[in-house]
Amino acid sequence: MMSLIEGNKAPAFSLLNEKEEMVSLADFQGKYVILYFYPKDMTQGCTTEACDFRDKHEDFSRLNAVVLGVSLDDAKRHVKFIDKHGLPFSLLVDSEHQTAEAYGVWVLKKMYGREFMGVERSTFLIDPQGCLVKSWRKVRVKNHIEEVYTFLAQLEGIQ
Repeated sequence: MMSLIEGNKAPAFSLLNEKEEMVSLADFQGKYVILYFYPKDMTQGCTTEACDFRDKHEDFSRLNAVVLGVSLDDAKRHVKFIDKHGLPFSLLVDSEHQTAEAYGVWVLKKMYGREFMGVERSTFLIDPQGCLVKSWRKVRVKNHIEEVYTFLAQLEGIQ
């Protein structure tokens, strides 16, 4: 795994979205990309996070940013999640967790006394040139989307 350093190129990726179309980081040249990794569709924390991004989606669009969610779920499950909550952005399928590994979010987790590998909830802001601007690790959902928005708005000189 390469180490992620703010200011360096973000790891490239090409993943299928919920429509089984290939989506690559390079597709968004000239835009900010808010790439967020989350553990699982339809779970409480992940639903709250997705709906918070949904509710702020127009604000992010005005700042020239696209939101992309990434989990290990398959395209069919992503479609159900998107339809159920009216998500206006794509969810990407990282079933082999290669992109999660590239971003350093495929980690050993502990829950109820057992250890397992899983996705650590994290968000990465990538600039229009494809460089990593900011990363938020071990994200707590409450107020997180507001924090990402505020950071991007300040970056763009908007208060």
